[in-house]
Amino acid sequence: MKRSQGFTLIELMVVVAIIAILVSLAITAYAKSVSKAQLSEAFTVTAGLKNDVLDYYGQTGACPTVGTPGDGLASNAASYSGHYVASVNVTSSGGSCVITALMRSSSVTASVSGKQVVFTMNPVRNGGATQWSCTSTVAAEYLPQTCR
Repeated sequence: MKRSQGFTLIELMVVVAIIAILVSLAITAYAKSVSKAQLSEAFTVTAGLKNDVLDYYGQTGACPTVGTPGDGLASNAASYSGHYVASVNVTSSGGSCVITALMRSSSVTASVSGKQVVFTMNPVRNGGATQWSCTSTVAAEYLPQTCR
């Protein structure tokens, strides 16, 4: 009786096909995770700036603007940047302060390249807490739950 040893070609091809499917799923999940991590820098960079805007608004009743002397903010929007965030700008719109973070066009994934994250201050009158709303040009699947 002849004894068979090893794997057949079909068995090896099935294993290779299964590995290829798992790798393609892993690459997709990894790319999404990288995009989310890069986008999170916009939330980190603007977090401290929100406090400065709130302080200035509480003292003056107006929104500070980046580059205006005496507003307590840096001299230009590029001063508020990071590895993935190109610039952060503060403007006023309809009595609300608006913080806009612009993602870089290079050194980031295509899904967040050149996109914006916009935080709009919604002041609550009569001693209430000020709330921030978030909108973005980035696809919802990359945004944190608080910004969807």
